[in-house]
Amino acid sequence: MLIAQISDLHIQESGKDKELIQAEHHLSTCIQTLNRLAPRPDLVVITGDLTEHGRKQEYLTLKPLLAELNIPYLLIPGNHDSPAMLRDVFHEHAYLQTGSPFIQYVIDDWPLRIVALDTTIPMRSDGGLCAERLQWLSNTLAQAPDTPTLVLMHHPPFETGIKKMDELGLLTGRAAFAEVIAPYGNIERILCGHLHRTMLCRVGPTVASTCPGTAHQITLDLNADAQALSFNFEPPGYQLHWQGAQGLVTHHATIGEFPGPYSF
Repeated sequence: MLIAQISDLHIQESGKDKELIQAEHHLSTCIQTLNRLAPRPDLVVITGDLTEHGRKQEYLTLKPLLAELNIPYLLIPGNHDSPAMLRDVFHEHAYLQTGSPFIQYVIDDWPLRIVALDTTIPMRSDGGLCAERLQWLSNTLAQAPDTPTLVLMHHPPFETGIKKMDELGLLTGRAAFAEVIAPYGNIERILCGHLHRTMLCRVGPTVASTCPGTAHQITLDLNADAQALSFNFEPPGYQLHWQGAQGLVTHHATIGEFPGPYSF
């Protein structure tokens, strides 16, 4: 199975950075890139911050852009999203309509089981895992302890070293999360967004990773005394997660036109 991951689309109706970031243009370019891939991914997972403000018009702008994907896709919310508006506009996505305040679900239709966990807290940048969400995860993992599984969540369950981002967006409940997943050697990867960069960290028995944004990236600043958070326009990217003989292999890829390929 081949899964593409994109994240942090930040489609916005208005705002001071709208013309600078051009999120719609970048997402369109990303979708064209994914549609051209050979082999084509079986699935695209989109790990949150679909919009900038969670407004209905932003989701209405996003929906036809995603309709250009020639690949099935799954959505989870990020801290910039509105669960109510997401469910309203993408009403035909039955997995979003959970009847719970949390958008979390299980998809068992693929060789890799997809478990989506909601880490968002309304009106806050940071994420959290309450007892209810952790119990749901525990119950869900226990139902298929031997099936290769992907866990999707917006906020990563680790510190990144980017001080201001850690201060704004750390995930509370990380220790309890690690305890829940500890018995399960079948979790191939925890796929996250939020950081607008590729990062990897061991968490319990598996590896958690973050995905670049489709439009703009968080500036890599590992200074312990960093005073500000900024973004830049490093090449946007996506990730490809390929199920091989030894488990999941992750490839970082960039979006854009580059010279080559050239024969060795």
